[in-house]
Amino acid sequence: MTEPALTYSPEPGSLAEDDRLALAAAGDDPRAFAALYDRYFSRVYNYIRFRCTNADLSDDLTAQVFERALEKILTFDADRGSFGGWLFGIARNTVNAHWRSGFWRLWLPEERLHSYPSGDPTPEENLVSQESRNALLEAVRRLGERERELVSLKFGARLTNRRIAEVCGMSESNVGVTLFRAVQKLRVRLEGSNKGK
Repeated sequence: MTEPALTYSPEPGSLAEDDRLALAAAGDDPRAFAALYDRYFSRVYNYIRFRCTNADLSDDLTAQVFERALEKILTFDADRGSFGGWLFGIARNTVNAHWRSGFWRLWLPEERLHSYPSGDPTPEENLVSQESRNALLEAVRRLGERERELVSLKFGARLTNRRIAEVCGMSESNVGVTLFRAVQKLRVRLEGSNKGK
């Protein structure tokens, strides 16, 4: 008597579930891609927002990332890595290509670089919050390219060190050390800017 074959059903939200949804999307199931979009949109947007500092540009680049992912979904191979790593690779390449192109200088007014969407707080709270954000973004901008990218992936995209290592082709321990040093630099710079007030 043969035993029944065991079937594997990945947990919702797991890496294996992401891979299954990506493969279903490759088979032309729009609901599968919509589920991936819903799961990853805010993390991709936050990653790009950390790298770009402009809400309108971040919207455009995030849309480009998902458009490219949908166009290239047939190239996704779960044996080569997770869907999240693949998607953030596309996000990283999209942002890097944008900055290399220099196109942003042609249409992005400088005053828009420092505009941020506001909620319902008072004008005073908005001013304090914007000053804090400006100081943080300026401190991040002054980091080296590698550190800036890792900080964006960690705190903008909320990726784990393991995922960041996968996306950037680094060891997990190297990611951790680089992030620790970058955060220390940010802390020193932010404390220095607060003492000057």
